Amino acid sequence: MQNVFQKEDCNQFINRINELRPDSKGLWGKMTVAQMLAHCNVTYEMVYDNIHPKPNTFMKFILKLLAKNTVVGDKPYPRNVHTAPQFIIKNDRNFEIEKNRLIAYIDKTQEIGENSFEGKDSHSFGKLTSAEWNNMFAKHLEHHLSQFGV
Repeated sequence: MQNVFQKEDCNQFINRINELRPDSKGLWGKMTVAQMLAHCNVTYEMVYDNIHPKPNTFMKFILKLLAKNTVVGDKPYPRNVHTAPQFIIKNDRNFEIEKNRLIAYIDKTQEIGENSFEGKDSHSFGKLTSAEWNNMFAKHLEHHLSQFGV
């Protein structure tokens, strides 16, 4: 798995994002490319922006029990896997804005570095190791960039 804390790996993700076009079509799923970019941004919004409500204690327990290993583990996501409601992007989005936001989030994560994420509290799963944070970010990007053939 690529390492979102390494500049070279981040550049590979960014190069792939830059291959996308506003009319790029997904190989599976229903999202447009702009919606996919906005969807990928949600993961970073939960880290950097206070715009998504945090789950209550019971829901956090359920998420840790049922979803955590799938989200932060090494195994790739299957196609058409279900997602949390806050990740569902229903409206149209501006391709360039979402693309630039995602690239900025990737750069910011790499610049902040691995040590800043060690033991950092996640929105839904509690404290994660930097390896778990990396898996979550990298696996999600890999899944959706592959979805759009880049």
